[in-house]
Amino acid sequence: MHIKEHERGLVFQKGNYIRRVGPGSHPLLGWTPGVDVTILDTYKLFKISRGLNAFRADARLMEEMRLLDVPDNGIALHFTDGHLVDIFGPGIYGYWNVAVEHTFHIANLGSPRIDPTVDPKILSNPALRDYLQRFQVDAHQKGLLFFDGIYQGVVNPGAYYFWKGSVQVTLTTVDMRQLQVDMTGQEILTSDRVSVRINFVGQYRITDPEKAALQTKSYEEQLYVSLQLILREYVGTLTLDDLLLKKEEINEFVLSRLKAKGASLGVEFSQAGVKDIILPGDFKEIMNLVLIAERKAQANLVTRREEIASTRSLLNTARLMDENPTLYRLKELEFVERMAEKVGSVSLSPGTGLLEQLNGLIAARKADSK
Repeated sequence: MHIKEHERGLVFQKGNYIRRVGPGSHPLLGWTPGVDVTILDTYKLFKISRGLNAFRADARLMEEMRLLDVPDNGIALHFTDGHLVDIFGPGIYGYWNVAVEHTFHIANLGSPRIDPTVDPKILSNPALRDYLQRFQVDAHQKGLLFFDGIYQGVVNPGAYYFWKGSVQVTLTTVDMRQLQVDMTGQEILTSDRVSVRINFVGQYRITDPEKAALQTKSYEEQLYVSLQLILREYVGTLTLDDLLLKKEEINEFVLSRLKAKGASLGVEFSQAGVKDIILPGDFKEIMNLVLIAERKAQANLVTRREEIASTRSLLNTARLMDENPTLYRLKELEFVERMAEKVGSVSLSPGTGLLEQLNGLIAARKADSK
């Protein structure tokens, strides 16, 4: 029997360990009755199924061979010269520390956390795929970590690896971007018993993932219900006219109340406002009629004001003409000038006033036409 330089032999007689044999030729070993030799590669681990106590009692063997005990709930990561080469489950293993340097990391699968001494680069090794579970937290998220349903804490964006074992690992992500709560077509009664539909929107961010995800069943539903109640509380105190006039005041009131409520839920509101106020169909017709009536009244008022102003102007002119004969004569000439633009010729008799002669001419013209 020949044993190569990178090999070692373990001699057993009737199943019992006898001794170790090194590299070289051993012709008698193959012919001795009841003796068998197990040849082992010094580059590889081997699982020990017999002769453990006898191995430990052989001092010369223990100079070259080491023992590795992997517990029932663990695995062993086997490295040679710093490179991961194999993974072993529970059991007792032997390895030769003569050809290469063997190192190991024993992972306890009863605890899902990975020891920080493990190089993160090896976690993506395909050989570990069946032993690891991977979770991803994106840049706009925070993660909530649970072991068997027990909360462990908040984790930041990144990739996370945990051992697969008896403990169930759950990682829940929470979106930290700006979010929005929309309330569409909410029917609310005003103080004068008018049913209106309101579309309202609020924008917020999650500031405390623990409060938002752990202290309430659904923070989105809680925010929606809070918005409903706040709007009903405020709009119910206003008449329809006040509601239409105080849209900005509604926004400020609702935003202040939402901020107070959001703080208890781990969110922060940045803005909120009314998008639309929708009136019932019959009220739209009534409002249109009222608007038309208001516009007509405003037009009539403007007309009356113009008529009053015109009358006052004529009265002032008459007073001035009565007090100033020269102004009266100028008005007469102005009147004649306007008449001359439309009449071919005018004959006047001396001795009477200009206006009296014009009146006489007009009367005579009317008589001729009859």
